Amino acid sequence: MNKETSNFQRKVKDHWYVKYEQASFPFIQKGWILPVDRWADFDPFILMAEDWFKRGAFSDHPHRGFQTITYVVDGRLEHIDNGGGRDILEPGDVQYMNAGWAARHAEEGVEDDIAHTLQLWLNLPKNLRKTATSYQNIYAEDAPVMDIEGGSVKVFSGDFGEVKGPLDSVVPITLAEINLEKGANYIHSLPEAHNAFLYVLSGDLDLGNEQDVVRLTKHGVATLTYNEGGDSLRQSEFRIKSNSRRSKVLIYSGTPIKEEIVPYGPFVMNSMEEIKQAYTDYREGKFGPPAI
Repeated sequence: MNKETSNFQRKVKDHWYVKYEQASFPFIQKGWILPVDRWADFDPFILMAEDWFKRGAFSDHPHRGFQTITYVVDGRLEHIDNGGGRDILEPGDVQYMNAGWAARHAEEGVEDDIAHTLQLWLNLPKNLRKTATSYQNIYAEDAPVMDIEGGSVKVFSGDFGEVKGPLDSVVPITLAEINLEKGANYIHSLPEAHNAFLYVLSGDLDLGNEQDVVRLTKHGVATLTYNEGGDSLRQSEFRIKSNSRRSKVLIYSGTPIKEEIVPYGPFVMNSMEEIKQAYTDYREGKFGPPAI
């Protein structure tokens, strides 16, 4: 992203650590990075789950009315959809899905692997809920990397200087994976009107300016302040410092949609009546054949 004249300095708005629960096989363990009951705070993001699972956990199922962004932390993840798509994603890969009006797919561990994934649900505005279903795989080696002092920034989505991420979402977002060595300081730029959050995958980080710094380690989550009346073409700054030999953090941002939503089961709509219609359409076969 081009360095603009915006002086908006972001800081940590709220922070917490993910709590995990063991689950029944083929699920292994689950935690909520972004709990669904706070979707209004996270807008345009709805929820984010961290899952460990084996084959059979997320077999054929439908979606409607939102987008997903899945980051593979470990293991192998097989994607299967009823449009004929099939691929295997490995650690560091990302898959984007626009469920649109009628997605039907499966997300499976491969062979005896335990798949470890982060799945973010990204809202669609009401006028885009009927868009066509689509999928895009972004392999780790295809995401451009910016070298910075004491580390690197891998860009999956958004523009950072001369670097543009390959992820092409219906509702534009930024997604960057930041890797820092001990003592490295980095200023991350984000559109000032974007709501943003981060998740610490490893290490120990100081977040924000010295006068209001927050320290987080692995499994830490933070939401960031933003300029609600700002301009998405102007930039804001957020400071990050690594306190450990190897720190890795994911930062997501997007423009709030500011619409009431009803997340229910595998669907996200604007009313309970629309949720009921989605279930009716699925039972009547309007989502197409199973993903197998």
